[in-house]
Amino acid sequence: MIDLRQLQALRAVHATGSVTQAARILAWSQPTVDYHLRNLDALVGAPLLERSSRGSTLTPVGHLVLDRAREILTLSERTLHDAREFTQMGQTRLRFGTFPTAAARLLPSIAAQLSDLSIELDAVLEEVSPLVRDVNRRELDAALLYSVPGHDLPFRPDIATVEVLRDPLMLALPVGHPLADHSSISMETLLTLRTERWLLGATEDDPMDAVVVDAFAAAGYTLEVAIRSDDFQVMLGMIAARMVIGLVAQLAAGHSHPGVILKPIEDPTFARSVLLAAPTEPSTGRPSAAVRQLALAIKQAVAEAE
Repeated sequence: MIDLRQLQALRAVHATGSVTQAARILAWSQPTVDYHLRNLDALVGAPLLERSSRGSTLTPVGHLVLDRAREILTLSERTLHDAREFTQMGQTRLRFGTFPTAAARLLPSIAAQLSDLSIELDAVLEEVSPLVRDVNRRELDAALLYSVPGHDLPFRPDIATVEVLRDPLMLALPVGHPLADHSSISMETLLTLRTERWLLGATEDDPMDAVVVDAFAAAGYTLEVAIRSDDFQVMLGMIAARMVIGLVAQLAAGHSHPGVILKPIEDPTFARSVLLAAPTEPSTGRPSAAVRQLALAIKQAVAEAE
């Protein structure tokens, strides 16, 4: 098995050009550096260095090992740093913003996981625009929100984001609708719904609504927006009553709803990217240890919800 010291020795020789200089920057003796390099040669079954009076250079296989070594050493150093940071963290409270449908499906699991790590959440439920504003102002330690293709969210440069879920958007139709027997909806079929009455979100800049509005606009059509609401149950009730049709994210849909049929849309642009956004720390360029634990908890909650 590879010893990390073998990889450190190889990296140092490449950086300095000699075993002697590598020993100096590692604060090891030259025989110690030589010992680890020769053991690494034996493991690989080929020499990793070409030695001469002018110094030491890596062989082709040495460069291959070095590429992997950099990844392994970076990961091991980050693991140690994160573990130390987490040990020193103690009881922590996070100001966490999320949109309502994610809160309903994911928040109980997230909070339970973090409680075991002595991290408490102060949760705030908002739509996307206020969440972006508040995380940019650092009024939130982290925010769970979503974007769609072609509509990037206006984050400051010091805000880091990571995708935790690719969430398909489904066409929500009333039972008995002419398209209810389709297994999926093509873009061509979707455009036949241009004369239907649509229900969209309460705010006109909602990224999810932009997907369908843009799709119809590209074909030269304007949707008739009959009502705007962010109340999921109101939406389902009005669709079941044959008053409107709309889009429902798979995360929000959960189980089946009486009177409503959900159909997948074949076009891949009909999906939203659920993101965790958080300010980075100046010293590391990364979010805090507590926020990184939050990201892991969200991914676990997403896996449980699938």
